[in-house]
Amino acid sequence: MDPLEALLAQIQGLSSTSSDLNRLHTVLRQADDWLRSESTRLAAVLTQLDPSIHSLGFLYILEASMTGSVTKTQAETAVPIITRFIGTCSTEQIRLAPDKFLSVCKRLKDQVILLEAPIRGVAPLFTALRKLQVSAEHLTPLHSEFLLLCLLAKCYKTGLSILDDDVFEVEQPRDLFLYCYYGGMICIGQKRFQKALELLHNVVTAPMSTINAVAVEAYKKYILVSLIRNGQFSTNLPKYTSSAAQRNLKNFCQPYIELANSYGTGKIAELEGYVKTNAEKFESDNNFGLVKQVVSSMYKRNIQRLTQTYLTLSLQDIANIVQLNSPKEAEMHVLQMIQDGEIYATINQKDGMVRFLEDPEQYKTCEMIEHIDSSIQRIMALSRKLSSTDEQISCDQMYLSKAGRERQRYDFDDFDVPQKFNI
Repeated sequence: MDPLEALLAQIQGLSSTSSDLNRLHTVLRQADDWLRSESTRLAAVLTQLDPSIHSLGFLYILEASMTGSVTKTQAETAVPIITRFIGTCSTEQIRLAPDKFLSVCKRLKDQVILLEAPIRGVAPLFTALRKLQVSAEHLTPLHSEFLLLCLLAKCYKTGLSILDDDVFEVEQPRDLFLYCYYGGMICIGQKRFQKALELLHNVVTAPMSTINAVAVEAYKKYILVSLIRNGQFSTNLPKYTSSAAQRNLKNFCQPYIELANSYGTGKIAELEGYVKTNAEKFESDNNFGLVKQVVSSMYKRNIQRLTQTYLTLSLQDIANIVQLNSPKEAEMHVLQMIQDGEIYATINQKDGMVRFLEDPEQYKTCEMIEHIDSSIQRIMALSRKLSSTDEQISCDQMYLSKAGRERQRYDFDDFDVPQKFNI
């Protein structure tokens, strides 16, 4: 009997019980190299297997059939096959060979990008990562691939669907870096700047022995989003930031730090001049659109400062103080800020006067109480999780041995030692 037909018979006969699947997995691992050498014959074999029943065998043959580079024509044929497999495969079976499943999913990502149709991979990869996850707290290597396709396809809302999960289990540091970086970009696209800051902050402050390109690019965006969201930026990173990041990030991002310094002066003409001078640098980093939002945010910051000084002010006065071109432009800025909830005000169209108001939220509605209670419950759950994780780490033999080897010599700063003794 032809070896390929014999393997096909084993796949069809050993795909029911757990013990059969374990036996089949052993057979497939042993035949892996041989399958790759027969890659040109494997497409016909796939038609004889049901991906929902023979998922493990289908996975090995599908992965082996995709060795080497592919043309657009080949990709057009392969994408529907991979998509159907991901949608119908058995979660139990594909988890026996997660590396193979990851390889197939990444090939799908590469092929939809080759076809210049990233949107075709968004739904399949979302299904794939959910099947690969052992829990909602598990960050898989597919998370970053999924977010990349969401970015390329501009499906920002779809990308947001996985960013609200609390992540506690990470397989590889690279997965976390890319997940937070792409996630930050998704949130920027949706103008959820606070969430973007959190994700980019995680990249910048994550443990790293050497500086990496993802952290550098994240730091550039972190500076810009800080200016847009908070109106200020500090170069002081938290103490838990790695020494590699503390030493090197500023050197790679000097134009952005100088932009933040210019922003801090509050002088719009100076900021616009700096942006114009360094426009080529910002464009080469693909950050020029974000930089323009920084400039726009300065107008908003200056308008917000006026609310702390004045109760009423004309649109003409606002335009003059904030250095806008006309009262009409001032009106557009004020209206947008009212719509975004950044200020509370009313505009009298008749006389062109703006009246600044107090925050109308009394924090006593049922919706607000439910929101506060939900936030408290989430924080309590997070606290319990952190306590549990801390306890597990404190008892981990590998951690204790490593901490013992690297423990630095104590000095007086580590203890609450009185400087003077009264005898």
